[in-house]
Parts: sequence; C-alpha cells; structure tokens
Amino acid sequence: MLAEKPTQTLSTEIIKGDAVFTLLADEWDPLVEKSMTHTPFQYLSYQKAWWDHLQPENSELNTVVVRDNGELIGIACLYVMGDLIHFNGCVEETDYLDIITAEENAEMVWTAVFNTLCSSEYPDWELLELCNVPAESPSRSIIPKLADQQSYTFAETVNEVCPIIDLPATFDEYLAQIDGKQRREIRRKLRRANGAGAELVIIGPEDDIDEAVDDFLALLRKSTFEKRDWLTDGRCAMFHDAAKAAMEAGILQLLFMEVNGRKAATLFNFDYDGRIWVYNSGLDPEAFGNLSLGVVLTAKAIELAIENGRKDFDFLRGDEIYKYRFGAKDTYIYRLNVTRCDQ
Repeated sequence: MLAEKPTQTLSTEIIKGDAVFTLLADEWDPLVEKSMTHTPFQYLSYQKAWWDHLQPENSELNTVVVRDNGELIGIACLYVMGDLIHFNGCVEETDYLDIITAEENAEMVWTAVFNTLCSSEYPDWELLELCNVPAESPSRSIIPKLADQQSYTFAETVNEVCPIIDLPATFDEYLAQIDGKQRREIRRKLRRANGAGAELVIIGPEDDIDEAVDDFLALLRKSTFEKRDWLTDGRCAMFHDAAKAAMEAGILQLLFMEVNGRKAATLFNFDYDGRIWVYNSGLDPEAFGNLSLGVVLTAKAIELAIENGRKDFDFLRGDEIYKYRFGAKDTYIYRLNVTRCDQ
C-alpha cells in the first residue's frame, strides 16, 4: 500500500480555468523550488504562458491542489480535452512535465490527486496521458500502484530522449572527452569564426528583450521549413512571455553569433539549477555559411557553461545527430497512460 498521512490533515480542491495562476501566485514557485521535478517548465510563468497561448481547442484546465493543514504541498496542473487528461504543457513545447510536489510527499499527494480524478467532482475521462515525465521521477512507480488499486490499466512507454553533456571543470577537458574528429572540427571552426570577426552576443537585462526575441524568432523561421511552419502566432507569443519572465527571474540565456553586426545564429536557453537547458535554436543558412556559426555558437555556449560552473548541458528532446557529435548521452522521458475500465 502507498504511504499516506491521516486523511483528516489533507484537503484537495479542483480549480477550474486559468484562475489557478492568480489564486496560487504567491505559493506556486516556492513549491516548485522544493519539488522532486523542478525545471524551468514547472514555474508558474511558463505554465501560464503555455496555457494562455497554446491551450488546445475544446480543452479546460482542471487543476487539483493538495494542502496539508492549509499548507500547499501539491499541484497537478491538468487539462481535460474530451475524454483525455494531460499535464498542462503537453506535449510539443514542454520537455519535462510532472506533478509539483516534494519527493517526500509524492505518494501522499499523488494518492489525493488520483482519488480526486476518480471522484464524481472531476470531469469524466477515459485516458490519463502524462507526457514527458523524467526517468528519475517517483511518479513512474507511484502511478502504476494507484491504477492497480482501481483496477485500471497502466502502460509506460519511452516518449523521447533528452541528450545531456556532463560538463567537466574546463573546456579543454571537455574537448578531450569527445571524439577526436569532432574535437578537431570544433577547434578549426572556432578559429575560422574568430578570424572572421564573429562575436558572441549575450542578451542582458539592459537590452530590449522584445527586439531580441523577434531577432531570435526571425532566425528560427529561417532555419528549416519545418521550424517555419511550426512557429505559429501562439508559439511566438509564448516565446515572448517566457523570455520576459525568465529574464526577470535571472534564468534566461539568449545568445547570438554576429558577424559585422548581422545576427546569423541563435540559442534560446534557460540557465537554471546548475544546468543549461537548450530550448530552441535558429540559424540563417544563407548568412556566412562557410563559418558554421550554428556549431560555433553551440561550442561557445558549452564553453560559457563550463566557465560559469554549470554541471550539465541539456539539449532537451530529440535525437538529432549533432547533439551526439558534441558528446551528449541519452537520458529518457516517459509517457504514462492510465485507462479507466469503469467507463
């Protein structure tokens, strides 16, 4: 059986719609900072930006809040769409998702949330589909037990990989640990870019963040036809909101490579909790193509991360070959499905 505190100390509440972001404004982020899964994607500003601009059609936010003697100990920010339940943020734009709670409260909070989902107070559903749950999350062991107690069907699959570089103490040590051919290529491309006057530009609080994000989006559009088509008005608005909030919180790392004042490559990263999270990138393939500025910018971002004492460089979702050329190793995120058998 799952561990529980005496039920009289716990209370649960269902908050419908985006009012949850206002009602929990003072409590949300402090809980994230204690949570078992705390990434930039759990913070209120990101969660609100995603819902404001990317909520699916015909969906409704139904957040389950758990308190222990009045203290907020759990947030399950979920939306219902037809007979499906998803984490808010699922699936394309958000690389890590999970319930928001401290690890020591995870079983108790998930039990309270699950009981609420199975009650008549929560909208009817047939499939609980939780995407992008990190490999180390306790949710992966708790949810199957809860499903079994209700005689529901549980299934877990690998959703995607998130390649990560474990960063050493120096950039020279980093280069020494990657493939020799790639090491020589990086050094050659860095020398060529430096010789051409390519400069790394780091956007700071003194810069015009809206203009910088527009520059980033312009390069993202030019990267590939797929990125151009993916970049809807809603995603553009979300990038703007997320960038402003991250800059205010001190966790935005927006980088450009410039040659003669012309921006040619960009990275939109989060710098949080000792890790660089590479959220998206852009490149003008027609600008200084001989300089390989996308490769140069990634190498400089890794060098900057090491100089700043960061421990990990997370490329986030996707198995693109360039990530492995930089020495990244796969980690996994999972999709957890619970199918009700009583519907």
